[in-house]
Amino acid sequence: MATEALASTGRSWLGRVVDFLREVQGEIRKVTWPTWEELKKATTVIVIFVALLGLVIGWMDWLLQQIFVVAVAKFF
Repeated sequence: MATEALASTGRSWLGRVVDFLREVQGEIRKVTWPTWEELKKATTVIVIFVALLGLVIGWMDWLLQQIFVVAVAKFF
């Protein structure tokens, strides 16, 4: 149970830290790391997506400013 896992095991804090670091090392070995080509492809896609999103947000900002600031100001 979770409460049993949280209960003290009688080990010192240093022993628990060492156990934790060993478990982290074991988990890191299980990770499937991308190849260099996969990494370059993913980075390119992300940079292009962020640039396009920035352009869309900039265009929407300009359009809404024209509608709500410039056009409304002409009425009053």
